[in-house]
Amino acid sequence: MTEALQRFGLGLPGTREDHPWGELVLKVKDKVFVFLGQPGAELCFSVKLPKSGVRVLDHDWAEPTGYGLGKSGWVTIRATEAHTTDQLCAWLLESYRAVAPKTLLKELDANTPASAPRPATKRAAAKKPARPARKA
Repeated sequence: MTEALQRFGLGLPGTREDHPWGELVLKVKDKVFVFLGQPGAELCFSVKLPKSGVRVLDHDWAEPTGYGLGKSGWVTIRATEAHTTDQLCAWLLESYRAVAPKTLLKELDANTPASAPRPATKRAAAKKPARPARKA
C-alpha cells in the first residue's frame, strides 16, 4: 500500500521524493507533506490534517506526530486492513493542500474533473454583502 500512496502523491503537481534521515518523504516545493517512513511490514505514515485531524485522532490507530509536529496538526496513522486506499489517499491529499503553494493548488483544481467535490475557499465563505454608499 505504500507504493500506491507514493504513486498517488507523486502524481500531484510539483511533488518529488526525498530520503532525509533514511526515510521516504514526499515534498512539494521543498516542504514535506507526507512522511512515509522506512519500509516495513506495517504501513505507518504522518500527514498534516488541519481539517480532519481532530476526528482522526479519536481512533486508536492515530496519534499526534512526535518531535512537536503534532502541535501543528500533523497526525501519524498506522494503517489497518479497515482503511481503504481511497481514504489513505484522501488524507495525503488534505496534507498536500495544507502545505502546497496556491499556484500549485490552482493547477491541481484545474486538472480535477468538474464532478469531483472541491472544498469551499475561504474567500467564497467570507464574502460579505456590499456596503451602502456613504452620504456626502
